[in-house]
Amino acid sequence: METLEFQAEARQLLQLMVHSIYSNKDIFLRELISNASDALDKLRLATLQDGLEADASDLHIELEADPEARTLSVRDNGIGMTRDEVVELIGTIAKSGTAELLTKLREAKESPELIGQFGVGFYSTFMVAEKVTLLTRKAGTEGHGTRWESTGEGTFTIDDAADAPVGTTVTVHLRPKDEEDALYDYTDTGKIRSIVKKYSDFISFPIRMGEDTLNSMKALWARPRSEVSDEEYHEFYRHISHDWSEPLEIINMRAEGTFEYEALLFLPSRAPHDLFQRDARRGLQLYVKRVFIMDDSRELIPDYLRFVKGVVDAADLSLNISREILQQDRHIQMIRRRLVKKVLSTVKDLMNNDAEKYATFWREFGRAVKEGLLNDPDNQKAILDVATFASTAGSEPTTLTAYIERMKEGQDEIYYLTGDSRSQVENSPHMEAFQAQGYEVLILTDQVDEIWVEAVPDYDGKKLQSIARGSVDLPKDKEEPEPEGDFAPLLTYLKEQLTEQVKDVRLSHRLTTSPACLVSDTDDITPALEKMYRAMGQEGPRVKRILELNPNHPLVGGLRSAHESRADDPALPETAELLYGTALLAEGGDLEDPARFAKLLADRLARTV
Repeated sequence: METLEFQAEARQLLQLMVHSIYSNKDIFLRELISNASDALDKLRLATLQDGLEADASDLHIELEADPEARTLSVRDNGIGMTRDEVVELIGTIAKSGTAELLTKLREAKESPELIGQFGVGFYSTFMVAEKVTLLTRKAGTEGHGTRWESTGEGTFTIDDAADAPVGTTVTVHLRPKDEEDALYDYTDTGKIRSIVKKYSDFISFPIRMGEDTLNSMKALWARPRSEVSDEEYHEFYRHISHDWSEPLEIINMRAEGTFEYEALLFLPSRAPHDLFQRDARRGLQLYVKRVFIMDDSRELIPDYLRFVKGVVDAADLSLNISREILQQDRHIQMIRRRLVKKVLSTVKDLMNNDAEKYATFWREFGRAVKEGLLNDPDNQKAILDVATFASTAGSEPTTLTAYIERMKEGQDEIYYLTGDSRSQVENSPHMEAFQAQGYEVLILTDQVDEIWVEAVPDYDGKKLQSIARGSVDLPKDKEEPEPEGDFAPLLTYLKEQLTEQVKDVRLSHRLTTSPACLVSDTDDITPALEKMYRAMGQEGPRVKRILELNPNHPLVGGLRSAHESRADDPALPETAELLYGTALLAEGGDLEDPARFAKLLADRLARTV
C-alpha cells in the first residue's frame, strides 16, 4: 500500500467542489451513476470498434446500500481503470492546485465535454462521505486491480487488489444524517429510488438494486414517433410539466452531424397560473447523453416561449464543472435558434391546418408570444406571421396578411388602436371617421400591445399606424361641405386656456359625431405607455397631447360663436375645461380633478334646466 499526500491546496479545492459548485448533495449519486454509464459506453464501444475481448452481454449499474455499515456502493461492469489511470483521472483535481483548477474551469467554457472526466464529478462524493473507497480493474488486462481510498483530507492510499472484478465499484462511507444541512439518509431505498428517478431515469443501461431495476431506460425523444403511443407521450408530458391535461401539440426534433442533439417538446393546452409571474419556474429539461442535468434550462428557450415544456438531450455540450449551469457557447445558441424556429413553424402549421388548436394556443399564450416582438428581432417577422388580432372587420381575429388583402385602394398603412377592452376601443372617438369610411382598424387590448407596436415599424412594407397618434389624412367625401368661418381665433384661445393640459389645439379629420378628442403627437409616447412606465417606477415629465375639435359639431360651432361675440365671458374658460374633460373621459382616461369636473358639469346643467 502506498500513501500519497495531496498538494497543500487540496483541501481548498475540495471545499470549492463541495460548497461553491454543487448546490444539491443528491447530485453525488447522479455523478457516480454518470461515471458508471460512461464506463459502460466505453466498454461497449471498445468491443465493437477495437475488438476488445470482454463480456458486454449484460452491461449494467448496481447499487447496494448497507444501513448498518452506513455505506452506499455504485458498481459497474464497464471498462475499468489501471493504476495509472486511477491516479491520473481521480487525482486530476487533487494534484492540479487551485491556480490550475481555476484555469481548467475557465477553459471548460470552450471544452466540448466534461461528462466522462471521472475525476471531476467523483469528488462530489465528499459532500456526503467520511471516506470513499474505489475498487477497479481494467477490462482486457490480466492480474490484479487497484484499490484507492481517501477521507478527502490530506492523503489518499492506493494499493493492488487481487480480488477486483472487471469494472469499478465506488463505496461511499456516509456521514451521519443531518437534514438541517440537507444531508439525507442515502442508505434509504426510497431516497435512492427518488434520486435515480429524477436524475438518471433515462440512462440507457439498467440501474439495479437487488432484484429491481430503478430506471425506465425509455428515452422517448430517442425513439421514432411511430413507435411511441400518444398515451406514452401524454404520461411523459404530465411527468415533466405537472399538468394533468393533455398537451396541445407534440414536437420531435433530431439534429445530426458535427453537433448532435434530440429534443421532445410540448405545447400545453392551457396557460399555467404563473405564466406572467417573474419568479415562475420555466425552461426545458436538459439531458446530456441521457443524464439529467437541470430542470429549468432557460438558456435553451427564450422567455416569450417559457410555456413550452420538454427535453433536450445533447450528445456533446459545454457545461461548467458541476454541469448545473450552462455556458453561453455557440452550441447552446444554435440549439436555441433551432428550437425557436421549430416552435414557431409548428404554430404556423396549426394556424393553417387546425384552426381550433391554433385558436386555443393563441388564446392561452398569445400575450406571451407577442413579448418576442420586443426582444427577438431575428424572429419578429415569424412571430407576426403566426399572430392574430381583433379587428373592426368582424368578430373573428385576423392575421396581418389577411388585413393587408382587405385594405382599401390607396391605403398604405395598417391602422390600429390600443385600449383596455374591445368595447372601449370600438366606442372611442378616434374610430369615428374610420368607421364612417369603412377603414378596418386592429383592436389591440393586451398590455404588451402598447409596447411592441413601438418596436415594429412595418409588416410586409405596410407601416403600422395608431389612429390616436399624429394627423390622419383620410380621403374626404367630395360632397361634404367645408367648415364655414375661421376657427383660428377659437383654436388660439383654447390653446391659451388649456396650456397646462395640451400642447396644441387643431381641427380634426377623424371625428364625425364627437365634439373633440385627444391625440398623441407623432413621436410622443401614448398615455397608456406613460402610465405603465410610472407604475414601474420610471418617473418622467408628463407628456402633453393635442386636442382636436370637430368643426361640424354643434358644441364646437356654438363655442366659436360665443367666443366671437363675448370673448370675455367668464363661462368660456369653464366650457373649455369641460370640453377637454369630456374628450379625456371618452377615451377612458383619468381626470386630474374629478370633483372639480363634476361640480362644473353640475353647475352648467343646473343653468340649462
